[in-house]
Amino acid sequence: MNSFGSIFKVQIFGESHGTAVGVIVDGCPAGVPVSVVDFNFDLNRRKSGAKGTTKRREADVPELLSGIYRDKTTGSPITIIFRNKDTRSSDYNFRDIPRPGHADFVATKKYQAHNDDRGGGHFSGRITAALVAAGVIAKKILKNIKIEAQILEVGGSKNIEQAVNQAVANQDSIGGLIECRVKNLPIGLGEPFFDSLESVISHAVFSVPAIKGIEFGSGFGAAQMSGSQHNDVFIDEKGTTASNHTGGINGGISNGNELIFRTVVKPTSSISFPQKTYNFRNKKMETLEIKGRHDACIALRIPVVIEAATAIALADSFLIANSFDFRVSDR
Repeated sequence: MNSFGSIFKVQIFGESHGTAVGVIVDGCPAGVPVSVVDFNFDLNRRKSGAKGTTKRREADVPELLSGIYRDKTTGSPITIIFRNKDTRSSDYNFRDIPRPGHADFVATKKYQAHNDDRGGGHFSGRITAALVAAGVIAKKILKNIKIEAQILEVGGSKNIEQAVNQAVANQDSIGGLIECRVKNLPIGLGEPFFDSLESVISHAVFSVPAIKGIEFGSGFGAAQMSGSQHNDVFIDEKGTTASNHTGGINGGISNGNELIFRTVVKPTSSISFPQKTYNFRNKKMETLEIKGRHDACIALRIPVVIEAATAIALADSFLIANSFDFRVSDR
């Protein structure tokens, strides 16, 4: 439900307007150097502040409650929390009139009156702070493996600033396309079929709110290619290929070439533009005008979250492949 991983296990918890959100990381080897300052760079990348992002401002200072002693992991579960301070719960009352495109409707049906719907509750993008924190630790395990995600376009445009400005002016929202590349990945991570490297990465990536699609290498473009076009020809004894249509994975297993995938971020569901939708209490269509503070383009803050999800999946695959031997990451 709220956990991921076989050896490197990540469990997220908390609600958007609750006391805190956080993560428990279990299975991390002892002796990994981790301090509070290590989290700053990635957490700052996730923060709002740029035009088109929410005006909610959280300090996002991680509280390391367990599993780290004298700036080293102890081998026991690591617990990290982020206190929620800048909340306005009065802006959220969507049980009777759920927001189109949001989880309000299904959350109410699944959990009834027990669901915490303040700011989206457990369904909120606020929880991604916990994923980013777990990703920081995962990146430490991966050491020389480099993971980088970037926005390719938003709202169908490569002119990101212009597209965001237009969305803000229209009181609307836009989605985006993010590409993630992983370099220095060893050969052999992943398994055939159910635990293929594509499967575990996709599982982790789809845990990020607003993700609606993913493709590796040439992705859906492969449907228009022939085998002679799509096949990646080997050019040396290391397994280097002349092209990379498979995105660095063959048979569900990393082949040593750069791992490449792209993922789709949908437009934020909460928009200021008035919408006609159904009032489940009055049983009639009404106009919904959403208050509160929301991202016009949540994709702007997602690249670092995609990196984190990828790092979590790879760290788990890495530890599985190397039978808990943390030293092999030095190669």
